Amino acid sequence: MVFSKWFIGFLFLLCIQFPAFSQTGEKADISYPPSLDSYHDAELTNLIDILANRIEKQPFNLWATVLFVCAIVHTFMTHRFRHIAHVLEEKHHGIREKGETERTVSVPSRIFHFLGELEAVFGIWVVPLIIAMNFGIGAGSSLNYIDNKVNFTEAVFVVVIMTIASTRPILQLAERIMQIFAKLGGEKPVAWWLSILLVGPLLGSFITEPAAMTICAMLLSKKFYSLKPSNRLSYGTIGLLFVAISIGGTLTHFAAPPVLMVVDAWGWDLPFMLTHFGWKAALGIGLGVGAYYSFFRKELTSLSNIPDAGKPEENLTRIPVWVTIGHLLFMVFAVYYSHHPPYLIFGMLFFLAFVEVTEDFQQDFSIRPPILVGFFLAGLVIHGGLQQWWIAPVLGSLGEIPLMLGAMTLTAFNDNAAITYLCTLVPTFTEGMKYAAVAGAVAGGGLTVIANAPNPAGVSILGKHFEDGVSALGLLTGALVPTIIALLCFMIF
Repeated sequence: MVFSKWFIGFLFLLCIQFPAFSQTGEKADISYPPSLDSYHDAELTNLIDILANRIEKQPFNLWATVLFVCAIVHTFMTHRFRHIAHVLEEKHHGIREKGETERTVSVPSRIFHFLGELEAVFGIWVVPLIIAMNFGIGAGSSLNYIDNKVNFTEAVFVVVIMTIASTRPILQLAERIMQIFAKLGGEKPVAWWLSILLVGPLLGSFITEPAAMTICAMLLSKKFYSLKPSNRLSYGTIGLLFVAISIGGTLTHFAAPPVLMVVDAWGWDLPFMLTHFGWKAALGIGLGVGAYYSFFRKELTSLSNIPDAGKPEENLTRIPVWVTIGHLLFMVFAVYYSHHPPYLIFGMLFFLAFVEVTEDFQQDFSIRPPILVGFFLAGLVIHGGLQQWWIAPVLGSLGEIPLMLGAMTLTAFNDNAAITYLCTLVPTFTEGMKYAAVAGAVAGGGLTVIANAPNPAGVSILGKHFEDGVSALGLLTGALVPTIIALLCFMIF
């Protein structure tokens, strides 16, 4: 390993936490986005009238939402863009073989491949957004928004925790924990599938959802996806994983981003989460995994006849206990300071130094996936922060059951943590409405890649097992049944 390769990741964390031009001296032309009470529309009761009034008072609201919708549509087209890139690349290779050109790179193929990178989508659409903001509300307002109103804490934390969780000592420890349950089924692929999907998501309530997603996705890649299951089972598994991770972090009040957004504002604590959400989430995970196991039982059982390609490498150096403990301490440090980016950044720097020192007990891994996931989330919060003008009144106009369904639907098109945060801004919410909003948001966290912060990490790790990457429609289809099961558990019990 070379320390310089970590320097890129460290620079990324610094850049998104401390904008280089935050002290330009240029004052904002206007405060954007306006606070919700600045619209002075409390007397309006019709949703259409409220939205029309807010567009009239701040026309750029509409343009910000149009660009946000374009980015969402783009996420559903990445699968197609990657397919076009592969076709162009094959055509280019054919031309080269005929000797008709000396070019070694297909520029059109690279462009479409970049457009097909799911993690780059919202970052790409930040460019036209910033340009539009500069012309629409002024350069000062644009800088003020990015520097002072966009919170990149979640993006920084995901990069750090995903990097730590993807190291060999952490993965080996997680694998041994899962192995305890997998042994009950003879450590066959189906036993590993059940163990990872049942136990892994619940760990998210203690080590945070991004860490649980990283560990579960990497173990599924090694123990399950390497066996090349059918396309239908592949999408069913990733959909089930995303839903399970989203609801599996609700046993505690500190691990799931959508829960963290409301605990202080609404006074929710650990006992409240366990009694109102935790056991229902565990039940939902069990029923979802059981339903998919029953449906795919024949294929899952047939995988047991395929040699396990995921056995540990015999030639790797045994990891000393103190190295594993060191990694766990860094993970605990990151979780404890998850809301303090300066501590996260310098903790990350010392962790990378620790990895260099213990190089003999590590296995080379890439920091590219965590960086791309952080880039995705950074772009998403920039766009998502401009959507409160319409999301808040939409949620505030609904009853308990419609609110649960509405939160689930909106979650599919925006980060569920943003949805629950906006709910805290609605002063008329009853206790039942608060429960409905969070239940809907976490239940819908697996429907799309953008629905829950850890999802991009899962796609980044498992995308290589899907032809042309993970399809948005395929993910939606795979996650639909466990989403309905989770929603019913929160709704009925």
